[in-house]
Amino acid sequence: MTQTVPYNRLFHDMRNRAIDGTDIPAGTLQVLSRRLPPSWRLAGRGSGGVITLRAPDGSTGRMTVVNRRRMDPRDVLALERLAGGNLSSQIVVAPFLSERARELLREAGASYADATGNVRIALPKPGLFIEAEGARKDPTREKRPLASLKGPAAGRVIRALCDVRPPYGVRRLSEIAQTPPASVSRVIALLQREALVDRDDRGGVSAVDWAKLLQRWVQDYQVLSSNEPASFLDPRGVSAFLQRVPTYKRPIAVTGSLAAVRRAPVAPPRMAMAYVEDPAAAAKALALRPADAGANVMLLRPFDPVVFARAWTEEGVSFAALSQVAADLLSSPGRGPAEGEELIAWMGKHPDAWRA
Repeated sequence: MTQTVPYNRLFHDMRNRAIDGTDIPAGTLQVLSRRLPPSWRLAGRGSGGVITLRAPDGSTGRMTVVNRRRMDPRDVLALERLAGGNLSSQIVVAPFLSERARELLREAGASYADATGNVRIALPKPGLFIEAEGARKDPTREKRPLASLKGPAAGRVIRALCDVRPPYGVRRLSEIAQTPPASVSRVIALLQREALVDRDDRGGVSAVDWAKLLQRWVQDYQVLSSNEPASFLDPRGVSAFLQRVPTYKRPIAVTGSLAAVRRAPVAPPRMAMAYVEDPAAAAKALALRPADAGANVMLLRPFDPVVFARAWTEEGVSFAALSQVAADLLSSPGRGPAEGEELIAWMGKHPDAWRA
């Protein structure tokens, strides 16, 4: 005879988070009881991993309990994958479920309840549907460590760590990155956990593995999605575009293959890529035509002005810092990642040429 393993046990090791158990906490049971119609009863009290609801006619419906100390949106997606995309027989309970977590649970057909009053019961047989809203913010939320390098603050800190040699303290790094010390500390703590920076006894940064840091950054940063790209055509080609760049009087920083080829040539660039504050205005000033097909120039509205920081100039053309160029190539389609790796190899051999 095959014994069915309780769903909670299958979920036990996911993301290294322990499950409180299979019983529904008393506070959540009270929330559920208050939300039921007067003629309905909680026949089973959530013990043994199952909750049973009894209808007025005596018929019952059962749901498997998934009881978590914390249920983040990513955990809901993992739970859904483990269940084969259907959570209709599950009721997820937690002290608090965020708005995004509840949205994903609804999409997966799950029932849920938290101790603040967020409740959804979708029971097909016997038919019962209840939905109520409790707290929108976790009343017991604690500060959590940074888990992502998305966003301008992280980008500024990473660029500073790559472009400027340590040692430096948090406050000095804050000045270089033009980012509040608290944000700098959070990014540094994440990078220390991932063994990308070393810190001294006073908490300052003593060493940075800048090459691996760039590779880690592009797990969260993507040149075409983190920035706002617009495609254009220069009828005379990429070289003609580059010749006109010095005439543009607003901030501009050429990146991608057109910048990398000046230090680590792999193949002739087929696409020009440049950061500008206003792509439409820049395209007009540089005599570019909008183009969805056959484009050879891409203008990017940057995720942050840091893309213009520590740029270098050659033949009157302003190029983005090599750390930015490398990240842009690593996160580009086609041969971009290979060009990025080649550029990083060159940077490793010539640190004095680009690192302050």
